[in-house]
Amino acid sequence: MNLVHARQRPAPAGIAGLSEAVVDLSAVRDNVRTFRRLTSQDVMAVVKADAFGHGAVPIARAALEAGATWLGVARTDEALQLRAAGLNAPILTWLYDAAELMLLGDLDVDVSVSSVAELQQVASVPAVKYVHLKLDTGLHRAGSTPDQWIELTRAAAHYEALGTLVVRGIWSHLSHGDDPNAVQNRKQLQLFRTGVLLARRAGLTPSVIHLANSAGAITLDAPENDVIRIGAGLYGIDETGIGLRPAMKLMSKAIQVRRIGVGEGVSYGHDFTADRATTVLLVPVGYADGIPRVAMKQASVLCRGVRMPIVGRIAMDQFVVDAGAVAVDPGEPVTIFGDGSHGEPTAQDWADWAGTIPHEIYCGIGTRVPRRYEEATR
Repeated sequence: MNLVHARQRPAPAGIAGLSEAVVDLSAVRDNVRTFRRLTSQDVMAVVKADAFGHGAVPIARAALEAGATWLGVARTDEALQLRAAGLNAPILTWLYDAAELMLLGDLDVDVSVSSVAELQQVASVPAVKYVHLKLDTGLHRAGSTPDQWIELTRAAAHYEALGTLVVRGIWSHLSHGDDPNAVQNRKQLQLFRTGVLLARRAGLTPSVIHLANSAGAITLDAPENDVIRIGAGLYGIDETGIGLRPAMKLMSKAIQVRRIGVGEGVSYGHDFTADRATTVLLVPVGYADGIPRVAMKQASVLCRGVRMPIVGRIAMDQFVVDAGAVAVDPGEPVTIFGDGSHGEPTAQDWADWAGTIPHEIYCGIGTRVPRRYEEATR
């Protein structure tokens, strides 16, 4: 085994650090515009979980510039980050602690309510002005059960009449939004329509009705809804084949290059043993950075225009790639995933290798990987 030193040729153009996630903000804008072109509803850009690991504030700004009118987050700290950055668009959050309601009210953030008990908590905090009542139409996570919906809407109407709060929205969430033929979608839509009707009979006049996520925005025929919630589609996860553009490219580099001989093993446990003399590259990212360890026997990366397999176990901070006969210098860029246009793996490829979904791949990219933003030209 021996290290390979750089050849006497121009240094490869690469990244300054050990890794970076390059986020194309023009792709985010294009994705918002695609949904706006294909649907009649306003767009809520869902930027929870640091915008699926892409960076909440830059993504939110790009989405709003492209025509989104709402922002959606899961948690209070996510809403606080957006407001601290000077973003004044309406924000809805759906997971919060009662102790955070005063802060949410001060931030002028709409909150989701699923029960009379939650409604009473919100009503006890004068700073909170707007709520969205959530009806569980079949996903069976958050939301009022149908048998408690009339009680909830009547209680909300009571608080509205007192001037305590305003029911700005009614919403639910699909369980099979990516399947246009799923009978569950039709059942959920019908139940949701009934729930909206009952809310209006209780005296509520919500201005925002929303059910569909990214996939459901395309598969569900519900023009009476005012808003579609775009999360996955915002980042180019194209579940319905409408031509969305992945926004993130994950890059690293070969920090060491070495030759190994026949019978020499790589990484912990020597799960890989070379059956020929070959060149291997050390890439300085690992499962602490979001590279799924379970993908090790299937995954590959792109280097010098060639797909190269990962060999041996993916470690916390690094993995090893078999370059075969390809001449590689230390410092050579390595593309872990991108949009696939240059032959590199995609986030969907990594999801397939890891037995998961691309959402998890994006969200898993850790804080040790800097984000860099660009406006790519097509």
